[in-house]
Amino acid sequence: MEQERYIFRRAELTDLAAIEKILKDAVDRMLAEGKQQWDENYPNAIHVVADIARDVAFVLECEGEVVAYGAVVFDGEPAYDDLIGDWLSDDKYVVVHRLGVARNVQGRGVGARFLKAVEFFAAEKGIRSFKIDTNFDNFAMLALLEKCGFEYCGEVSYERGSRKAFEKLI
Repeated sequence: MEQERYIFRRAELTDLAAIEKILKDAVDRMLAEGKQQWDENYPNAIHVVADIARDVAFVLECEGEVVAYGAVVFDGEPAYDDLIGDWLSDDKYVVVHRLGVARNVQGRGVGARFLKAVEFFAAEKGIRSFKIDTNFDNFAMLALLEKCGFEYCGEVSYERGSRKAFEKLI
């Protein structure tokens, strides 16, 4: 069996429909499970278009299909300045927001592939720290972060509530 080929690349406006579907499916699943990290208003196309304009929107593509999306940010996250806990480092870092995986490929390691691609991209830029946060009840993301070697560092607060914060040294 031929191995699937994945491409990690910057998102373009032509990817918007595929990204919107990924994020809408994720929102629908969270709401059906009673989770409140995302809702009908966040994230949506407005956030993705802003990410594309800021040059932080990235997709993972497999055989021509967009299978994952995330905002890959190198200029910091203000909420991380007020961590209740301890980061592993004070170095410059990369952070991923709005990570979503297409429903038809969930459970196939696509989220891990996306995070690994971000690690390689960051390392090429000389960044050795990868920080990320998620909701307390986002069990799929919590399992993914553990699988990928992230360490729990504490809590960060947003207007929408507190999140568990993690870091991985790369």
